[in-house]
Amino acid sequence: MRLISLLGLPFVAALASAAVPFKGCQHKVKESIYGIPRGWSRHTSAPKHHMLELKIALPQPKFPELEQHLWEVSDPSHSRYGAHLSKEETDALMAPHPESLDIVNEWLASYGLAEESLFRSSANDWVTIRVPVSLAEEMLDTTYSVYKHAETGESIVRTTSYSLPEILHDHVDLIQPTTMFARFKAFKSTLHWTNQVQAPVLSTSSGTITGPAGNQVDASCNSSITISCLKQLYNSVAYNTSATSGNKMGLTAYLDQYANNMDLQQFFQLENPSAYGSNYTFVSVNGGLNNQTYAAAGVEANLDTQFGFGLTWPTPGTFYSTAGEPPFDPDVFTATDTNEPYSYWLDYVLSQPSLPQTISTSYGDDEQTVPFTYATRVCAGMAALGARGVSILFSSGDSGVGDGNPDPATQMCYSNDGLNVTKFLPAFPASCPYVTAVGATVNIPETAVSFSGGGFSNYFVRPAYQEVAVSEYLTKLAPGTYEGLYAPLTSIQAYPDVSAQGVNFLVVYQGQTTPVDGTSCSSPTFASFVSMLNDARLTAFKSPLGFLNPFLYSAGYSALNDITMGHNPGCGTEGFNATTGWDPVSGFGTPNFEKLLALVLSLP
Repeated sequence: MRLISLLGLPFVAALASAAVPFKGCQHKVKESIYGIPRGWSRHTSAPKHHMLELKIALPQPKFPELEQHLWEVSDPSHSRYGAHLSKEETDALMAPHPESLDIVNEWLASYGLAEESLFRSSANDWVTIRVPVSLAEEMLDTTYSVYKHAETGESIVRTTSYSLPEILHDHVDLIQPTTMFARFKAFKSTLHWTNQVQAPVLSTSSGTITGPAGNQVDASCNSSITISCLKQLYNSVAYNTSATSGNKMGLTAYLDQYANNMDLQQFFQLENPSAYGSNYTFVSVNGGLNNQTYAAAGVEANLDTQFGFGLTWPTPGTFYSTAGEPPFDPDVFTATDTNEPYSYWLDYVLSQPSLPQTISTSYGDDEQTVPFTYATRVCAGMAALGARGVSILFSSGDSGVGDGNPDPATQMCYSNDGLNVTKFLPAFPASCPYVTAVGATVNIPETAVSFSGGGFSNYFVRPAYQEVAVSEYLTKLAPGTYEGLYAPLTSIQAYPDVSAQGVNFLVVYQGQTTPVDGTSCSSPTFASFVSMLNDARLTAFKSPLGFLNPFLYSAGYSALNDITMGHNPGCGTEGFNATTGWDPVSGFGTPNFEKLLALVLSLP
């Protein structure tokens, strides 16, 4: 370690390569998994010429300080509430120690990787390199293989273990793609196609029914959801957003999901004629495309833009299209093999000096498919966005507590820790404590939908803001409930935080109106009302809300419609029940905009 500190001195820098003999240094396992995850099998050895795009995460020694800033600027009772950090301030708090930069640079240089061949994140906490499999295997003392997924047939290049020179272990948090078998290319965005999730309640009046705010709502909203329905249900009909407050609404797209502009204009004509002719700002991340052919239209991207921008118009919208993992054919030459898309999107947005105040994402995967180290780093990026004043919302998932199947004989929830035992399968990034996870409801009166993702993380410790609400819920469970299906429930992060309608959203897709279900409907819906609240605060010369959860768990819950019916089965169980107060099916419930508006405008 004394040698490492010397690397910062100019007169010995030239000696670094010789002084730190990486190639002859003893390698030690940095990360490994118990075996090939369920559903995957080894197909063949990875071609030596196949190019890997490796992302190297350097430690963030000042992250606890960043996290403390996040708690303070997000807590309405704190004197620093709303004093969000700048890009430069968050960069400084995410930056690695200079010693880590130096020794990793020297390690890379020892393999011929000079500075001009490296790509660095804005905070220098990530380094990306492009190397052939042959060099990656030498650097990481490992062997890459091609693995195939039995259900989808997709192929990826991965390994089950990698090593680094022992001197590097304290200076590198992780390197991927190595041990991550998350199906980010193949997993469905959280979207359901069935229209029979739960039968709509028939209206008992001629044209209207009573909504959760006590107001009258069109009876048709019990069978199909439109922009008008959501504004009626959630009590925002009287509010008009501004185009000049400085407020912006952001939506993300991955996995080659393209928002079709012809479909968007047709949707506006049908559901918000005032918005017809308006557009949004398209941002390409990591080569993300904007394919406008009808054949390439994506239901998920159409859903997000049509409802997200339709509800918030004329607030300016930003649509991020992030290129994901390219298909890999093990039988032909494929140019490159990249990581899942969240890290690329985070690299991009955290490098920008100005960001939308509200961003919704409708994608996720089983938490256990993402290595703990990687999940932790992605989650830390979400914390940085919150500290900068961005409200980040994620769909909570569409499989209840795991696979959506209550039958013990046919359930498919198994651990990938080598024990192959039945386990609930929480979703990520919904389980990250620095995002707001949104579950789904249906009908009027509202009921939690059976597919609404919810439960408890196996990775993240419960934050202080959740302690009272979640502990109260746990007292309602019988002793020993679901023992062994999670880590101890008394100490781990719970989700979702809130919910919104998620069934029978009328989306225009390839020129046709199509009903869509899923928490993919719920997240942009709740985010749209958050964007309206940010619009009101900015118009009143106040700060944006930023990270929502400390506010929601301390005061905001009083302005939400509590959902007390429904449950989310899965993994051979009936899952959890919705009940009074917070629950792991619907969170604290759905928005009552007028109540929320009064509340957020009363905050400093």
